[in-house]
Amino acid sequence: MANKKIAILTGGGDAPGLNAVIYAIVRACRPKYDLIGYRFGYRGLYNNDFVPLTRDTTRGILHRGGTMLFSSNKDNLFDYTIEENGVKVKKDVSDVAIANMEKEGVGTLVVLGGDGTLTSARDFARKGFNVIGVPKTIDNDLASTEATFGFDTAVNIVTENLGRLHTTAESHHRIMIAEVMGRSSGWIALYSGIAGSADVILIPEIPYTLEKVVEKIKSRQSTGKNFTVIVVTEGAAEKGGQAVVGRIVEDSPDAIRFGGIAAKLANDIEKHVDNEVRHCTFGHIQRGGETSPADRLLSARYGVKAADMIEKGQFGNMVCLRNGKMDFESLEVVLGSSATGSTAMGLSKRVSLDHELVQVARSLGISLGD
Repeated sequence: MANKKIAILTGGGDAPGLNAVIYAIVRACRPKYDLIGYRFGYRGLYNNDFVPLTRDTTRGILHRGGTMLFSSNKDNLFDYTIEENGVKVKKDVSDVAIANMEKEGVGTLVVLGGDGTLTSARDFARKGFNVIGVPKTIDNDLASTEATFGFDTAVNIVTENLGRLHTTAESHHRIMIAEVMGRSSGWIALYSGIAGSADVILIPEIPYTLEKVVEKIKSRQSTGKNFTVIVVTEGAAEKGGQAVVGRIVEDSPDAIRFGGIAAKLANDIEKHVDNEVRHCTFGHIQRGGETSPADRLLSARYGVKAADMIEKGQFGNMVCLRNGKMDFESLEVVLGSSATGSTAMGLSKRVSLDHELVQVARSLGISLGD
């Protein structure tokens, strides 16, 4: 490894803390190793599109959201769309990527990403390439690690904006509904809902009934509180129903995209109350802006641990937080050992009905819609 380069790429959706991880890896590895970063995830690896990563090129990125290397969630090099004779076909072009890295003298690939991105990382490891994975998701829903960077920032952003909804809800005696990210896990809604003094929190793990939501609204009205703030995870669903799908996108690992539950809920509630009901989707503002101090620290820990694993030759593994300390787990264990891979990051970490914060919410008088 002494004369080999380290390459880094970021794949999938962006998350606050990606730049901080890159920043930490560069500083922990230099000057012993040269580093490059492939742009636009695996697409850059296929096209050999990279930039040098030095102290100078990564200066000032620790606090910034997004990723200086850009990202893509549509480029699985083991099933990549190329054009042959004017026809688009799917092919395994992973050998092209390996040849590109070997040409540049890259000996280790550090992959920052979610389920699809790390599934490919595992598959490169299976082909004998030295790979280190770093998990990334603002949803905090990975069973293999206690915390993911980006989650704290998202919770902070949602909590701050719930405070803004409160003031207008109270001023106009409105029902305000905020739809937040999380897909099939309710961590963002639960944390921010409690911190932001929401009156109702609806998460995918606890199917709600409209009756219970309306009951909470009317209960507040009976005590002179003529407004209600509701937080709902994009993947939440009414009991006996299904999650609302906003779009179905071709050629994407997330072909089914959640979205629209807040609008549906607003329409349903309006039929049972006299108040005006408004809804909003926080969407990608949860990912943007500056990274929170807690996420900067966590990201730095992930990056330094990745560098330590490179030095010790602990390849084929993913960095994880376990019992409050940085550790690692085999990508095979994290993602499953099937030949075709997994799209669920092994076991997902979902909110359990007996989780402490579920009990806290109930004790505070917050309705969970059940």
